[in-house]
Amino acid sequence: MTALMERLERHRWVWSALGVLLLWAVLSITTGRFSLHSLSGVAISASFLTLVALGQMLVVTTGRGNIDLSIASVLTLSAFASIVVAAGSDARLPLALAAVLGIGLVTGLANALLVVVLRIPAIIATLATGYILATATLIANRWAAGFSMSPFLKTLAAGRVEGVPLMLVIAVIAVALAGLLLGRTVYGRRLSAVGQNERAAALAGIRTGRVIASAFLASALLAALTGMLLGAYVGGAFLEMGQPYLLQSLGAVVLGGSLIFGGSSTALGTLCGSFLLILIVTTMQIAGLPAGTQDIVQGIVVIAVLALAGGRAVRRRRVAPKPETVAP
Repeated sequence: MTALMERLERHRWVWSALGVLLLWAVLSITTGRFSLHSLSGVAISASFLTLVALGQMLVVTTGRGNIDLSIASVLTLSAFASIVVAAGSDARLPLALAAVLGIGLVTGLANALLVVVLRIPAIIATLATGYILATATLIANRWAAGFSMSPFLKTLAAGRVEGVPLMLVIAVIAVALAGLLLGRTVYGRRLSAVGQNERAAALAGIRTGRVIASAFLASALLAALTGMLLGAYVGGAFLEMGQPYLLQSLGAVVLGGSLIFGGSSTALGTLCGSFLLILIVTTMQIAGLPAGTQDIVQGIVVIAVLALAGGRAVRRRRVAPKPETVAP
């Protein structure tokens, strides 16, 4: 029994995967409306969320309660920028990509500067950055007189290969790369070390500032690229476009088994958490719950998971052996 619990502790993504299977089975039995076609729709929504959540996961892994609240604004501004710059032409797509990557790069560097150099708490720093980007989005909204999509980008965001959404393929590849990054590279070990104990990591010779800065940079870049793809998928951009991803990106991370206190994350769990969260939202939509109530339920789910994780952490500290004192 102890061995089983230890294995489940190492593979925390199992719980979110079981939740996906259970909720899917319940919906299929109770509604009779869920088929492979409906699963495809859920997979597309979960794929967009997964890309954003992977960036959030890296930030959360750095510990100290770090969370990126600028994700929503980066996503929305990038969607507008790609539409305005590309102007529906594949020939202008490289310029649009450069503009989107520029938004992500500048935002990530700004967040890193505020958090690492000025030592401003990440929640406050990224929230302020998000407000600045929201103003830029209002300006971009005036320039976007009409919405014309790049054909290649539209195919990438909404196309299929043998019936499988291309976005799902992109999300799975991103998860695989993130999993390799966390589990098989020196950077991944350094990221976990910083999240577990930043001071100890610094004493071990790890440049903690660079590691934390890279996580914020990756988060902003992934959010920017997701905004570009999402704009192509929905066929336009609107001011509140990225808002749902603010709570959902964090929800997918914690539901997937990543520790909110930092130091241990799972890319596969983030994918499973994204699917689970989208299924929860789908269930509420089928039940006819209003949008406000759906946000409340999602918040309750996230709080419940955080409370359970916090309780486990407290119990670990209580049972952890205390160092022996040596009499003088």
